[in-house]
Amino acid sequence: QVQPVESGGGSVQAGGSLRLSCVVSGYTERPNCMGWFRQPPGQEREGVAAIFFERLDDYYADSVKGRFTISHDDAKNTVYLQMNSLKPEDTAMYYCAACRVRGLAGGSFYITHVNNYWGRGTQVTVSS
Repeated sequence: QVQPVESGGGSVQAGGSLRLSCVVSGYTERPNCMGWFRQPPGQEREGVAAIFFERLDDYYADSVKGRFTISHDDAKNTVYLQMNSLKPEDTAMYYCAACRVRGLAGGSFYITHVNNYWGRGTQVTVSS
């Protein structure tokens, strides 16, 4: 059974940093794209970062570009999200999942999930 397990969340002040981890197990064939998604209270889930394992491409939502970095460690089946210069609007539950990326006009990207294998998430709270 596919089971992402997210960790690394916490409470930080604005300007601080956190590093999230996602260990993914259970796939008989690894997805070619894994992404990080977040869901603020009362809002819909949005994709914020994605990485393609074979192409080594990474993509980011405009709201986090330049502040977040996605990476992976194949040996550990782990995808990371380094989050710097955190803002109160980054407060959300963060999840990882298999993804796809669609280019938008103006050079932006829309990151969506391709299945419903979700973990419990990890909470990130940023205070001002």
